[in-house]
Amino acid sequence: MKMTYIKINLILLLLIAVSSLSWSQMETPVGSILLKGGNLITVSGEDLYETDLLIIDGIITDIGEGLSAPEGVEIKDVSGKYLMPGIVDAHSHVGLDAVNEMTNPITAEVRIADVINPYDIAFYHALAGGVTVSHAMHGSANVIGGQNQTIKHRYGHHHPDALIMDGAARTIKFALGENPIRVHGEGFTTIPNTRMGVEKVIRNAFDEALEYRKHWEKFRAVVDAGESALPPQYSERHEAILGVLDGKILIHCHSYRSDEIYMLMNVARDYDIDQLIFQHVNEGFKVAPELAEFGAMASVFSDWWSFKFEVYYSTAYNTTILSQNGVITSVNSDSRELIRHLYLEAAKAQRYGQLDDNETLRLITLNPAIQLGIEDRVGSLEVGKDGDVAIFNAHPLSIYTIPEYTFIDGVKYFDRYEDPDDMRMVIDIEEDLNHFMELKSGRGDHDCLH
Repeated sequence: MKMTYIKINLILLLLIAVSSLSWSQMETPVGSILLKGGNLITVSGEDLYETDLLIIDGIITDIGEGLSAPEGVEIKDVSGKYLMPGIVDAHSHVGLDAVNEMTNPITAEVRIADVINPYDIAFYHALAGGVTVSHAMHGSANVIGGQNQTIKHRYGHHHPDALIMDGAARTIKFALGENPIRVHGEGFTTIPNTRMGVEKVIRNAFDEALEYRKHWEKFRAVVDAGESALPPQYSERHEAILGVLDGKILIHCHSYRSDEIYMLMNVARDYDIDQLIFQHVNEGFKVAPELAEFGAMASVFSDWWSFKFEVYYSTAYNTTILSQNGVITSVNSDSRELIRHLYLEAAKAQRYGQLDDNETLRLITLNPAIQLGIEDRVGSLEVGKDGDVAIFNAHPLSIYTIPEYTFIDGVKYFDRYEDPDDMRMVIDIEEDLNHFMELKSGRGDHDCLH
């Protein structure tokens, strides 16, 4: 009986060990393919017409005319079609069921990587719009929210870690303005209740983390001297904020008003933080020279504003003004629906601000890749970069264009002509029936309000 019990425990331990292996420790799928005769929009250089692109084991290995495929490598004729780098969305919440840990104005210890849902059909919808990478973000309920995760849309894999992009920069969500004030301060005695309270929460968090570090340094000095001592209490929250102060975790900050944008740059200077990426940045055009001088970056809406009072003042020229002042700027979706046509969201910058084709497409490729610290891997069609390619039947900035194929690491994840009509990985008939009945009764039009 005892031996049986021991065997069962050993089996359980083995199963736990195997299941705890993250996908990142395994190999994510890679593919090889020769794309023949397409019109290549490299983004980083000149457009190349009637040119071949060779991907071997997930990496672009050659670009040129008259290329030959190694034995066993598929050849696909893409003559007349337009090939561009996989689109990168710097602000997304696809694959996430809940994005706000609202229990405290500071929740730097929570991680989006732990709650990615690989079954979300929104990943496939994004692929159908040529989007291969997105920045899965914590919400804006907290002044200092959780840690975000850059993911590749490898839809079809059941393990969440299959979507995590290895080597991407660590990032964290900050938020200014109405959202954290409304959630934590309004009607309560909790800081922040005002915009100056938001600043104080950030400064307090930085000061407390630095004090936490001093306690650990003092403890280690005592131990190194050969004496015994009790260690300070370990804090994941303080550790994460120290990562911010040390430049190991990039701040991506929800923001609208120019005064608050400028405030955070001043706070960053006081704590020797030299990297800031502002999200939304609706009034960024008012402080564009200041953003450029700091070296801050901006990820903006194409033309969203007036949906609440602090976003009342903005302009569709925001993207162009920021770009022409030297700010590395991207256009994001922050939407399960807009992510499907980010190429047209970017085109609005050309419509209003007359950016050229290359400047416009940088807004959804190389620039967001820079903001996420992955520009050495994605964002342009170059030898040595990942084989992430979106293929369109016309120029991607044309209102008539249609995405046809999307590849990640040389593997085809979207095929307009061969994919089944229903691409859901998990189908709940009872849930679908209930939703249908709600729609039928007219009660299903406002799900977002629930």
